[in-house]
Amino acid sequence: MLPSIEQALDELKIAGQLNPGPWTKHSENVGIAARNIASKIPEMDSEKAYIVGLLHDIGRRVGVVNIPKHVYEGYLFCLEHNWDEVAQVCMTHSYPLMEKEFAFEPKDFEVQEIKKFILNCKADDYDLLIQLCDSVAVDYGFCILEKRFIDVARRYGVLKNSVERWNTTFAIKEYFESKMGCSIYDVLPNIGTTTLLCPPPWKPSKNA
Repeated sequence: MLPSIEQALDELKIAGQLNPGPWTKHSENVGIAARNIASKIPEMDSEKAYIVGLLHDIGRRVGVVNIPKHVYEGYLFCLEHNWDEVAQVCMTHSYPLMEKEFAFEPKDFEVQEIKKFILNCKADDYDLLIQLCDSVAVDYGFCILEKRFIDVARRYGVLKNSVERWNTTFAIKEYFESKMGCSIYDVLPNIGTTTLLCPPPWKPSKNA
């Protein structure tokens, strides 16, 4: 079950009031990127792609949280509303390597629950699409993957599996481009301009 576009936009607006930050504009742009890419693929539903893109980070509504926390909070929030398709995307969008991300025994409850879900989940094209769009959408527009990877590395550092994650995301890009018959960048508005912008990495307020 999915919310309507209007419901998704309303929930994102409420979430932005609860936890202000550029993440809401990022979410809007993930939705736009997902919609535009899906519209080029006959077997995909561009409205569904837009909705799951809008709400992929909805767990950030609870405040400034780390990756596992916002993933799990988004999952719980969507389950409460019976939005099971969005709930799955909330769980999968930060883990392009899927089960390979969890070659360890987590200590934190949220990570334990995420691992359990991922190990029993088969990623579909909407999961893959949001993993990709999460990497090309920023709050001020869209950018090429290389630029986005550097932006994330500046904020979080380079992880042990970062290069493998990047390579997987490039493979997802090529997968969708083979279905579209064109580059994903062809359908991302003003990407040539926004890729060249270099705003400093956002940091939450000390009062947050």
